[in-house]
Amino acid sequence: MEEAAHIEKIAAQAGLLVLLGPLVTGFVQKLKARLQCRQGASIWQPYRDLAKLLRKGTVQSDSASPFFRAIPVLVLAATVTTTVMLPVLWASSGPALLPLGDAILLLALLALARFLCAIGALDAGGAFGGMGASREMTVGLLVEPALMMAVFSVAVAGGTTDLVHLAARRATLPALSWQAPDLLALFAMLVLALAETGRIPVDNPDTHLELTMLHEGMLLEHSGPGLACIVLATHTKQIVILTLVAALFFPLGLADGSAPGALVLAGLAFLAKLLALAIFLGLVESSYAKLRFFRVPQFLGLGLVCAFLALALRIL
Repeated sequence: MEEAAHIEKIAAQAGLLVLLGPLVTGFVQKLKARLQCRQGASIWQPYRDLAKLLRKGTVQSDSASPFFRAIPVLVLAATVTTTVMLPVLWASSGPALLPLGDAILLLALLALARFLCAIGALDAGGAFGGMGASREMTVGLLVEPALMMAVFSVAVAGGTTDLVHLAARRATLPALSWQAPDLLALFAMLVLALAETGRIPVDNPDTHLELTMLHEGMLLEHSGPGLACIVLATHTKQIVILTLVAALFFPLGLADGSAPGALVLAGLAFLAKLLALAIFLGLVESSYAKLRFFRVPQFLGLGLVCAFLALALRIL
């Protein structure tokens, strides 16, 4: 009975993240438009785009293999699976009933989704797909080790890689207990979040120019419901990264039980943290220009160095 209740909580949190993913994207786009003195589309536009793609037909390259049609579903499945590993509303410091919160598995699933997108782009045989896959994997080569080190720097202090336990431990610490490794890891995570969410200065999610495309270049061969799956996976990945930052560094407000009042406060706290991080993405995108691709490793190297220093200070 207790395990069933635990599974229901995990499913509710995962469903909440998937539902809010497009809304976060819509909010960031609306904020960018306002900062640029434009009206901009509605914050509900990503939901309308998904509904439109689901109604369209599918066009596939003649050179694509049968595996090509399965790739969008696999990408969405790998990304949605990561949502069950994050503490959104609940966090408990007691023993875990189900081992579903491991940070290593979460990062591995995000890497798997990136790999599958690249395979799909190469499978179609298009020039832009191969270029986009090459650029995306280059960025992933720089981002994934840095993400690992940033998460490990927090895990070393907590003695576990379970995200629920790490969030519960951080929530019990005093507000002024931050140390140098915490600040370095947070800075690294914010830098890497820009790359993982495909935001300026690393990537531009609002363009389809072949000279600037990274993630978008891998999606050109997909259409219809398949493209809807990948777009939804992109929205979900963005909110997963933001929730990961909130869980590791700002887990305030998480409920330890199922009391309605505690859940309402936890929901409001989560929305406030999500709003703050979304505003951060919008402000950065509106304040900086996109870097040339050959400058991107230098920018990501800053996050890599900070993550390495955070982990080194923890170990030493």
